Amino acid sequence: MKKKLTTVMFRGTKAQEEQLIAVIDKYRDTEGAMMPVLQQAQEIYGYLPIEVQKIIAQRMDVSLEEVYGVASFYSQFSLNPKGEVAIAVCLGTACYVKGAGDIIDRISMKLGGLAAGDTSPDGKYSLEATRCIGACGLAPVLTVNNEVYGRLKKEDVDDILAKYM
Repeated sequence: MKKKLTTVMFRGTKAQEEQLIAVIDKYRDTEGAMMPVLQQAQEIYGYLPIEVQKIIAQRMDVSLEEVYGVASFYSQFSLNPKGEVAIAVCLGTACYVKGAGDIIDRISMKLGGLAAGDTSPDGKYSLEATRCIGACGLAPVLTVNNEVYGRLKKEDVDDILAKYM
């Protein structure tokens, strides 16, 4: 099945850009500056869109590929905005063997085919497949806006999502 591409329009402000430039200028000549710059950029914008990555690359005099490589390698960084309803399904070992794959499939179906890692075009929902969240005793687990739901079956998804629709 071919993945649907969803795009959310970048809505950065001039004030955010000024904050970002101040952060870059603070760290520009510091060894290992990429990580703190990306961390603070994500704090400013909530994620690391390509527009922000380009500013970082230009002002730090590095390639866009280098910025993207770091941003896409570390799981702490998000390249997509989180939705108003941010759903994350743990796919760690305990959750996965207890049916987390079925749960994420059910959520995707209920949200019109939204794929893990994507945000709906209206910005309402985002779906993430995460690593272990440390609630293995409750496996399988998902979170919605950081509220934890555990010991799930795929049939539980409908009632959980109904609270946020």
